Amino acid sequence: MREAKREILQWVENNQEQMIQFLRELVAIPSDNPPGDCYAIADHIHKRLKDFQFDDVQFLEVDSAQVMANGMIRVSNVISTTAFGEGKGPEISLNAHGDVVAPGMGWTYDPYGGEVVEGKLYGRGAAVSKSDIAAYTFALMAMRGVAEELNGKVSLAFTFDEETGGEIGPKWLLDRGYIKPDMAIAAGFTHSIVNAHNGCLHLEIVVSGKSAHAAAPQTGFDAIQAMNGILHALYAYRESLGRIKSAVPGIESPTLVVGLISGGINTNVVPDRCTIRLDRRLIPEENGEQAEKEIRQVVEQAVCDYEGIEVKVDRILLANSFGPVQEDEPLIQTLGANWKEVMDGQLEIHGVPLYADARHFYEAGVPVVMFGAGPKTLLEANGHRADEHVRIDDLVKATKIVALTLYDLLKNKALSQ
Repeated sequence: MREAKREILQWVENNQEQMIQFLRELVAIPSDNPPGDCYAIADHIHKRLKDFQFDDVQFLEVDSAQVMANGMIRVSNVISTTAFGEGKGPEISLNAHGDVVAPGMGWTYDPYGGEVVEGKLYGRGAAVSKSDIAAYTFALMAMRGVAEELNGKVSLAFTFDEETGGEIGPKWLLDRGYIKPDMAIAAGFTHSIVNAHNGCLHLEIVVSGKSAHAAAPQTGFDAIQAMNGILHALYAYRESLGRIKSAVPGIESPTLVVGLISGGINTNVVPDRCTIRLDRRLIPEENGEQAEKEIRQVVEQAVCDYEGIEVKVDRILLANSFGPVQEDEPLIQTLGANWKEVMDGQLEIHGVPLYADARHFYEAGVPVVMFGAGPKTLLEANGHRADEHVRIDDLVKATKIVALTLYDLLKNKALSQ
């Protein structure tokens, strides 16, 4: 290993307590989405990046109309671009999100406490993905001691709308040219490199009928009864999805879940309205538009025999899948080589069934992978559940791997000849 790389690793070791403290500060700031007021954490990150002596730090407020259209209250993105040498090498973006799901019930530890117990830091967002904000920040800071060997740019892109789709976070930054990456690393976990993820389609289905007194139900048109027919048809359709298999390791079959249902006026009234919302996960080989068309056909066929019933299907979200990014991409090859320098065991490169912000980079034509601080699976980290945590060892190792990868990708080859 080159002397410069040893210097990078030692810097991370020497500054890990400061990194842990930064993560504890982030966990302590509520940033639940919904409701989606993430101004405080964005403001704190903005100030701390300046404290860490980043020169070009921008606090970019998103127009309130766009924020409200995305179901949030206030959003500001925080970016900082560091140039090395003449800045003519590649630009690498490091993107992590600071918004989180609400803590919920059942916590053993304070969800905003950032307590460190037996080598684990607990709190909402500790794993998903405030830890990556800390890891990426300190990985870039570790480059300062070897800056004279580098040429290119690294942009920290910290956004706050991943839980609502990333449209006014990473996509907003890419569309407006605030970041112009040649490659990107997005929030992920330490024990594997993720090169693909599922897409997601959310639909709302509203059935309308006609209310009537329960003593004379034949004078009305029962919306819940018609919705029952739709549900039976959707669940039969769901069974058929299991026969579709993805060729991407780590991703199996498409899924469908009906997650919300509401309807009716009162116990003694024939219901004139019933609404459901469904989540249809899309494997990388699928097309979201085609999946929506299939569901609309299922719904229309299911209600055709119900008299007096009208049905409306609205798209709430279509998040396209990403990848797979080919394993011979320089980003994956370089990240993988440095992973093997720091980690034990066999590196896995695979997809995941969730959907995330990496898709926005992929759709913009940017090679991207998901890699950051955390265990092998979301389940192990209690992501989106009580007692979410990150292992300090994973945090430190992820920071080292990202830092070494930045060094290799930005290394000024002219100086090494």
